[in-house]
Formats: sequence, structure tokens, C-alpha cells
Amino acid sequence: MSRVVRIDRGRYHDSVTLMRASAAGRAVDGVELVIAAMATELNRGLLVEAGFDPGDASADDLVVAVLAGTDGAVGDAAAAVERVLAERRVGTAGDGPAPPRTVEAAAGRHPEAGVVVVSVPGPHAYVEAMAGLRSGRHVMVFSDGVPVADEVALKREAAERGRLVMGPDCGTAILGGVGLGFANVVVPGPVSLVAASGTGAQQVCALLDGAGIGVRHVVGVGGRDLSAAVGGASTLAALALLDDDPDTQVIAVVSKPPDPDVAEAVAKAAAACRAPVVLALVGPSRPTLTDACAAVAEAVGAPFPDPRSWAPAAPTAPRNGTVLGLFSGGTDAAEARAVLGPGPTVLDLGDDELTAGRPHPMIEPALVAERLAAAAAADGPGVVLLDVVLGHGAHPDPAAVLAPAVREAVAAGVAAVVALVGTAGDPQGLDAQAATLTAAGAAVHRSNARAAALAAALAAGGSPP
Repeated sequence: MSRVVRIDRGRYHDSVTLMRASAAGRAVDGVELVIAAMATELNRGLLVEAGFDPGDASADDLVVAVLAGTDGAVGDAAAAVERVLAERRVGTAGDGPAPPRTVEAAAGRHPEAGVVVVSVPGPHAYVEAMAGLRSGRHVMVFSDGVPVADEVALKREAAERGRLVMGPDCGTAILGGVGLGFANVVVPGPVSLVAASGTGAQQVCALLDGAGIGVRHVVGVGGRDLSAAVGGASTLAALALLDDDPDTQVIAVVSKPPDPDVAEAVAKAAAACRAPVVLALVGPSRPTLTDACAAVAEAVGAPFPDPRSWAPAAPTAPRNGTVLGLFSGGTDAAEARAVLGPGPTVLDLGDDELTAGRPHPMIEPALVAERLAAAAAADGPGVVLLDVVLGHGAHPDPAAVLAPAVREAVAAGVAAVVALVGTAGDPQGLDAQAATLTAAGAAVHRSNARAAALAAALAAGGSPP
């Protein structure tokens, strides 16, 4: 094995770019591991754990570490990483003045900009986000790993300044049709979302798209916003802002299971809004996101046809009655648990603890494919339920990566059920993704709740619902 570590002093790239660069390096034949990351304390620990020596690299330095079978594969992987990083430089460079190096400088150069996007290592996000607020902008904090005390302080500052903090760990936003982070292509419409959930918001966008209902805004607020510690600060602020928008006719609030007291406060604020508000708060004994979208459709006076599904040519008879859920979205996973009930194992492979030092499975679905193949090879479940999330920021062809593992699982007697989360306009092609997955033997649903219900029915030996 050949092992190489390269340190680039003072060279910064955001986490999404680095995840894409790492994935590009790992795609090279003969490569075992690639880590392209800023040398934060966490990432230094991950490098050491993987057998690499980060030397004296600091959080301001870029580290590229490669493990491969040959020196040639190492060189090819490093070149693949550099191509992704170079594309980023080409996209931001030009013949004009040097790009600003601080939030304050950028705000001064672009007075028309209304939002500052922060994507730096979590421990450093507070300083940059605070600079954005003090420049008079709303702030989207893409960074995860931000201490909850910092989040509370930022949202308190935002309230005092009449601004909004989206995040931390805000992976999805759509503002006036412009997507930030992981975002689906939506047509303009009368519905706006407040989302303490990225993939939950994407599922709602996808289901509304299937019903021909457009979306105006998706305001991500971060997965902890409806916790007791944060108290729904950004959710309540976003509700007020969207209610003041005359082009928003209906508002939906999307979240994983919230703190009960915070949920009550949000419900009280929603009842006082001019626009009808649909609460899509995923959890046991609560309506599914599909049910919530039907309520949104009713509020805008539009029909809500049953979400589309695609069946394989030959359905698989499960080899046993157990279900394994493999999800890239935390809200998809939470909704599946609520539908499936107690018993099945449902994994959120996009959880922060599982993505430390490696790409999110929406960017690199090979992580899901590996788990699926391992489950098929072992004396494991009879049904595997997974989500495939499309849109900007996601892998350009996730179905092609997953199809071989699906085919292998089906051959072993494992029924594969897929929740395909995407819109007709997404760059991956909704129909093409469904066709690839059904050709491999999977049953595909646009509704995550319907997919989970199918998985439960197959495991029980009954007919699909």
C-alpha cells in the first residue's frame, strides 16, 4: 500500500467542495481511502485514526491524504482531488479585484446581497455568522458542529437586529426560487416552508411538485431549532416573515420530532398567522409528510393525487420478515420509524457522527450501497428500505451507484424499496432514476411514507397497501 499526505498552508475550501473532492479521489481504481479536509482538531484526529500523520497542520490548512494500492493510483487520486478544487477556483476567480477575505469586506463590496452563507468548521462559525448579522444581513449557517450555546447567542442577536439565522446545520434553503445547499428544482408557487429539516423539506417540495403545486421559499432553520434549548427562535421569526409576504398563500412547518412545549408555542403562533399554516412535525401518532402535503394542497384549493410509484417487473418475495432502513436523510429516517413502528433497525447514515471526515451519502451513495451489499451477503433482513435524494448538491447519478447493490440484494431474496425524493426539474432526471432502480428490482415511491408502508407490508407477508 502507498500512503501520502499533502498539506497546503492557508488554503481554504468549504466542506461541500471538500466532500466532492474526496469522493472524486475515492472513485479512482485501486484507491482505498481519500480524506480532503481542513485540519481542524476533529479532522486531525480522523487522519491519525486512519493512519495518516497530519504533522503540524492547523485549522487554516488543507490536508489531502490518500491510501492506495500503488503509487500511480495515489497520484491519480490526488489529481482527481485537485481537479475538483481547481474547478472551484475557476468558478470564483477572474480578472477583477481579489475576492474579499472577510465577511465585512464582502458585505461592503456587495451591498445588494441580503444573505451571508457561512460554511466553515463548526467551532469557527459563530464569529463569521455574527459578522454577517452585524453587517445587516440574514445568515445561513451551513456548518455543523456548532455549539448549541453559540446557536442560541446568534439567534438572540438576530432577533435584536430584526434578522434571521438559518441553521446551524442548515443544509437546504430556497429563497425566491434560488436554491442554497442541497436543494431541488422547484417551480414558483404559493407555498412557503419553514424547515427544521433538510430532507424533510425536500420531501415536501417533491410531493408538492408531483401535485403540480409550486414553492416560493424554503427557510431552513437548523435541526435543533425546535429543541427546548433553542426554543424555536428562528421558526417563530420565519413564520412572521413569511406571513408578511403577500405572495405566500400557505405556510408549512416541517420538522423532526420537536420538543412538546416548543411545538405548542409554534402551533400558537401559526394559529395567529394570516396565511393558513400546516404543521408537518414528523413523529409517532403524527400525520406523515404525505398527509401534510395533502393538507397543503387542500389549503391552496388544488387536488392532491396519490404520489407516483414505479413497480419492478418481478416483485421479490422477502427471505424473512425483518426490515432494515438505510437513510441519507434524518427526517426520512424518523418518518420511516414512525410508519414501521417498533422493531426494525432504521439507520440515518447522514448523521453528523457518521459523516465526520467522509462525504454525506447524498453526495456519495456508495456508502449506502456498501451497507446494502453487506446486508444482502449476511443472513440479514428480508426487506431493505432506503431513500434516494435528488437535486442540486446531490450525486449526479445515485441510481447508477446503487443499482448493482440492489440487484445483488434482490438475487439474495431481499426486497428493496426506495423512497425517491426529487422533482421533475432535478438535474439527475426523476424518471431516469426510477427506471434504473426498478430495472435493478426495486419498488420505488415518491412518498417516503408510502415506501415505508410497503416495506412493512412486504415484511409481514401481506399485499402492498
